[in-house]
Amino acid sequence: MNYIIDNGIVVSEGAIGQRTVAIVDGRFADADEAGDAVHIDATGCYVLPGVIDTHVHFREPGLTEKADMGTESRAAVAGGVTSIIDMPNTIPQTTSLATLEEKGRLAADHCVVNYGFMLGATNDNIGQLLAIAPQRYAAIKLFLGSSTGNMLVNDAAQLDRLFGESRKLIVAHCEEEQIVQANMATYRAQYEGTPDETAALHPKIRSSEACFESTYKAIARARRYGTRFHVAHLTTATELSLLSNQDIDQKHITAEVTPNHLWFDDRDYATLGNLIKCNPAIKSNDDRLALWAALHDGRLDTIATDHAPHTWESKQKNYFAAPGGIPSIQHSLQMMLEPLFNDSVEETERAELIEVWLPLIVEKMCHNPARIFGIRERGYVRKGYHADLVIVRPQVPVQVTKSTLRYKCGWSPLEGKTFHSQIVTTFVNGTPYSEGVNSAQPLQFSK
Repeated sequence: MNYIIDNGIVVSEGAIGQRTVAIVDGRFADADEAGDAVHIDATGCYVLPGVIDTHVHFREPGLTEKADMGTESRAAVAGGVTSIIDMPNTIPQTTSLATLEEKGRLAADHCVVNYGFMLGATNDNIGQLLAIAPQRYAAIKLFLGSSTGNMLVNDAAQLDRLFGESRKLIVAHCEEEQIVQANMATYRAQYEGTPDETAALHPKIRSSEACFESTYKAIARARRYGTRFHVAHLTTATELSLLSNQDIDQKHITAEVTPNHLWFDDRDYATLGNLIKCNPAIKSNDDRLALWAALHDGRLDTIATDHAPHTWESKQKNYFAAPGGIPSIQHSLQMMLEPLFNDSVEETERAELIEVWLPLIVEKMCHNPARIFGIRERGYVRKGYHADLVIVRPQVPVQVTKSTLRYKCGWSPLEGKTFHSQIVTTFVNGTPYSEGVNSAQPLQFSK
C-alpha cells in the first residue's frame, strides 16, 4: 500500500519545513508516483526519519527471562525506533559466523524493526572475525572492561592484531579493568552487608578514572593504526578531551552517548537505586552537562540507548549482587525531545530550541548512525530510501505507566514521568506498525 503524509513538518538533513512525504512500495518517492495512496494528515506534527539505535541488548538467545526480540522490538517501534543493532553478549555469545546466522534467523521470526548485529571479540577469535566478510555484520564489539556476559579482551597482542587488520568498525566498552577491580575490592570490604551498601557506590567503583584510562588507551591504539573506532556509552567530561569535533566524514574516531547518561546523574541514586545501575556508571551532574555540550559541539556523534533489561527481582538485590543495565528504548526519543517541548519552555525560546536542537537530535539518532555503521539507504527522509519514519505530536502530555510499558521485564526508572511529546505513528519499510504487522528487514551494510 502507498501513503501520502500531508501537512507535517519534516526534519531531515538539517532542514525543517512543511512538505508532503510520499511512500511508494516501501520507499520514499515523489507524490505524483503514489497513485491511489492512503492520505495521512500530519498537521501540527513533526515527521522524522525512524530512529536507528545502534546499541541494544535484546537478550536472545539464552537470556529470554529478561527480554526477547519480539517484546523489545515492539517496545522499540512504540518509541519511534525502526532499526536496531544488537550486542553479542548473549548465550551463546555472538562470536562466530554460525552464531551470527542463528541470531539472524531468530530476528527474522520475531523482530518487528529492522535488525543487524555486532560480532563480539574475544582473546581467542580475532583471526576468525577478520576472515568474515564485513558486509555481513554491523561492527566488532570489544569489551575493554567486563560487563554482563564477561567478554573482556585483555591480550595486548590480539588487540594490536585487531586494530591493525580490521576492515570493520570497532565499537568498544571502555573501562580499565584493573582500576574497577581494585575499587570493587576496596568498597566491598568497607560496605558489603552494611546499611551503606547502595547504588551510590557505583560511580566510585566504575569511576571516571577507569573510564578515562581505558578510553585513552583505546583511542591511542586506534590512532596508531588508523582504525575506525567508536567509543560506546561515553560518560565523563574528562573523556571528551580525547575527542574531535571535526566533520564526521573526516573522523575515524567517533563516540556515542546514551539518553540515560544525559538524563540522570549521581543524585538520582538516592531515589532510584539499582534501577539506574548500568555500566559505565551514571556519574555527576557536571559530567552530564558536559555530555550535553559535547553533543552540541560535535565531539559526540551518536545517541544510542544501551537498552539492557534485567528482571525486576534481580534489580531488588543488594547493590553488589544486582546486575547493571537499564531498559530504555521505548522512551529514548521522548527523552531527547523533552527539553524542547516541556511546559516550562517559553514559546519564543521553544522556537529557537527547535531550530537548533531538533535537526541535531535527528542527526545523532538517525543520520550519523547510518553513516558511521554504513547502513544502506536508511536514516533519512530521502527519495529512494527505505521509508522508515516516525510522526511525533509535540506538547502532548504522555505519562509513563507500568501498563504502557512494552518491555518483557515490566519496569522502567521513568515510571511516573510525564513526557510532552507523543509518538503518533511509526513506519517500518513503508508500513505503519500495528500489532500483528511485521515488515522488518535485515539491515544491509556497505562497509
